[in-house]
Amino acid sequence: MTQKKKREFPHTYVIIFVIILIAGISTYVLPAGEYDRVQIEMPDGSSRTVVDPDTFHYVDSNPVPFFNLMQAVPKGLVASAEVVFFIFVVGGAFGIINSTGAILDGIRSLALKFGGKETLMIPVIMTVFSLGGATFGMSEETIVFVPIGIVLARSLGYDAVVGTAIVFSGAAAGFVGGWMNPFTVGVAQGIAELPTFSGIGFRLVLYVAILASAILWTMRYANKVKEDPSYSFCRQLELDQASEVVEIDKDHGLTTRQKLVLVGFVLGMMILVYGVLIHGWYMIEIAALFFTMGLVLGIIGGISPNTMAEEFIAGAKDLATGALVVGFSRGILVVLSEGVILDTIIHGLAGTIQNLPRTVAAVGMFIVQSIMNFFIPSGSGQAGTTMPIMVPLADVIGMTRQTAVVAFQCGDGISNSIIPTGASLLAALGVAKIKYEEWVRFIWPLMVIQSVIAAVFMVIATFMNLGPF
Repeated sequence: MTQKKKREFPHTYVIIFVIILIAGISTYVLPAGEYDRVQIEMPDGSSRTVVDPDTFHYVDSNPVPFFNLMQAVPKGLVASAEVVFFIFVVGGAFGIINSTGAILDGIRSLALKFGGKETLMIPVIMTVFSLGGATFGMSEETIVFVPIGIVLARSLGYDAVVGTAIVFSGAAAGFVGGWMNPFTVGVAQGIAELPTFSGIGFRLVLYVAILASAILWTMRYANKVKEDPSYSFCRQLELDQASEVVEIDKDHGLTTRQKLVLVGFVLGMMILVYGVLIHGWYMIEIAALFFTMGLVLGIIGGISPNTMAEEFIAGAKDLATGALVVGFSRGILVVLSEGVILDTIIHGLAGTIQNLPRTVAAVGMFIVQSIMNFFIPSGSGQAGTTMPIMVPLADVIGMTRQTAVVAFQCGDGISNSIIPTGASLLAALGVAKIKYEEWVRFIWPLMVIQSVIAAVFMVIATFMNLGPF
C-alpha cells in the first residue's frame, strides 16, 4: 500500500516571513498615506503621541525594495530588543531557579493537593492570572509562568496546551475585561477625555463573561485530553517530553533550602506586582528583578557560581525560539511603516464603518479594532493610533465615546490570543514548544465565542448609551 505523505503545516517562522513578503508586495499596490501626529496631555500628567484624525493625506509612494525587505527581520529584532532580551534574561534566571529543584518539588506537592480535584485547578489559576491582566495589563509577564503551568498541567494528566492556556488565556481574559488596566483602557479613556476607569461596572460584567468562556473551553479540552491523551493537539510534543512529567505519587518532600527558595520566589512575585502597579515597572525592571532572583535563590539553593552560569545559559537557550520569533513578527510592522501604508490601512478600515447604522457600526468598530491589532499589537500603541480616529467617528454617528473604548479593548484583547504579530503569544508558544498551528486548533473556537460575546456587549452598550458620554 502506498501512503500519502502527510502535509506539513508551515513553521511559525515561515508563516511570519510569508506575511512579511505580502506586506512588501502591498507597498507596491496600496497608496502611501499618513496622518499627522500631535502630543496630547494625559490625565496623569504624562503626554502621548496620537494621530490627528482630520489630517490624513496621501504621499509619494515608497515601495520597499527586495533587499530592504530582507532587512525587516534584523530591524525587527533591533526594534523589539527590549522584549527579546527580556525573554533571554528571564529564561536564564528560571534556569538557575529550576536547578534548585524547588519549583519542581513544589509543583509536585501542589499537584498532590489537587489530586482528585484536578478540574478545580483550572478555574482557580485562570482567575488569578486574569486579575493580573485586568489590573496591570499582564501580558509579556505571563511568559515566565508558562513552564510552571505546563509542569503542573502534565502532573495532573493534561498537556502543554492546557498548561499554556491556564496562564496565557487566563491573563488574556482579564486583559479583555480590562476594568483597571492603565495601559489599554486607561490610555483609551484619556484620549477620549473620559474619567479614568469610568464604566467599571459594565467592564466587570464583560470580564466575567469572557473569563467564564475561557475557563469552560479550557476545562472542556482538558477533560478530553485526560480521558484520551491521543486527543491532545500537541500529542507529539507530549510523547517527546514524556520524561519531563512530574510523578505526583513520588513526593519526596521539600528540603529546608527548597522551602527558602519557594518563599523567596513568592516574595519576588509580590515585589513584581508592587513594582508594576506602584512604580510602573516594565521590561527592564522586571528582567532585573528576575536576574536578581536567579542569583539570590541560586545561592540559597546551594548552587555554585559555575553551575549557575551554565544553568543560566541553558535556560536562555530553551527560550531562544520564543525570543527570536518576536523579532521576526516585528519585521511585518517594519515593512508596513517603511512603505508608509500603515496609516492608509487604518484610514480605509475606519471609513468602512462611517455610514453604517449605529448598532452595526458598534460591532463594526470592534471588528476594525480586531483587524488593527494585527498591525499594531501594542495595546497602548493601538489606543494612541486608533482612538483619535474612533472618538470623533463615534461622535458623528451618535455613539458614546465609552462604547468606542469598549470596542477598542475587546478588539485589542481578544485577538491577542491568535495573531502571529503578537510578541507575548509567540514567545509563550516558543517557551512551551507548542507549534502555532497546534495552538490555533485549540484557540480559534474560543476566539469565535468571545467575539460573539463582545459583539453582544457592543450592542448592549449602544442601546444603553453607555456613559458618562
